[in-house]
Amino acid sequence: MSVNCDNCTTLGYEAAKTTLNLFVAGTDTSSSTVEWAIAELIRHPQLLKQAQEEMDNVVGRDRLVNESDLGQLTFLQAIVKETFRLHPSTPLSLPRIASESCEIDGYYIPKGSTLLVNVWAIARDPNMWMDPLEFQPTRFMPGGEKPDVDVRGNDFGVIPFGAGRRICVGINLGLRMVQLLIATLVQTFDWELANGLVPEKLNMDEAYGLTLQKVEPLMVHPKPRLAPDVYERC
Repeated sequence: MSVNCDNCTTLGYEAAKTTLNLFVAGTDTSSSTVEWAIAELIRHPQLLKQAQEEMDNVVGRDRLVNESDLGQLTFLQAIVKETFRLHPSTPLSLPRIASESCEIDGYYIPKGSTLLVNVWAIARDPNMWMDPLEFQPTRFMPGGEKPDVDVRGNDFGVIPFGAGRRICVGINLGLRMVQLLIATLVQTFDWELANGLVPEKLNMDEAYGLTLQKVEPLMVHPKPRLAPDVYERC
């Protein structure tokens, strides 16, 4: 058996480039989503308390939450969905180019046009959502307005990862990472704002770019809420 070393080098380079793209593309988007979620929970302490109570009931206080627990944390999943809705990590998704001329909903789109999907505006459309500017995870809970919404591209009201054939290839990794990070931060710490700032005064202004960042980074003091030996087993 012969091996073409040139092909091996090319394939290895492409694999490394793809892997690097997955991690780089998922860094800012995941970290900004987690930051927005914690900021919203600090602004709504009753929601943080409810999430911590769910965590204590499902996971307990003698071990850290792990990936296998996520399916049972329905309120935490609702928090993640609401964060994706109100603060989408890529507010204009990624550019698309029309491969053929077409007409959509009365609009003529010439071949070669660059198209941007305003994910941010869709998720705040009052025709689609009740109180769209309010952070209300219960809208995704049983009995809420949209309890069955799926953020994996099947419900166009919330498409943080895009949709269709060009959906984010890292969707499963990104979703799990965000869920587990938020779950861990909720379970293990109580949160206080730095410099004596009260939650009502927390700046929630958005800085627009490829990713949706806070204008002022979140500055907090974490306070452990579990026994010291739990953290030592990390």
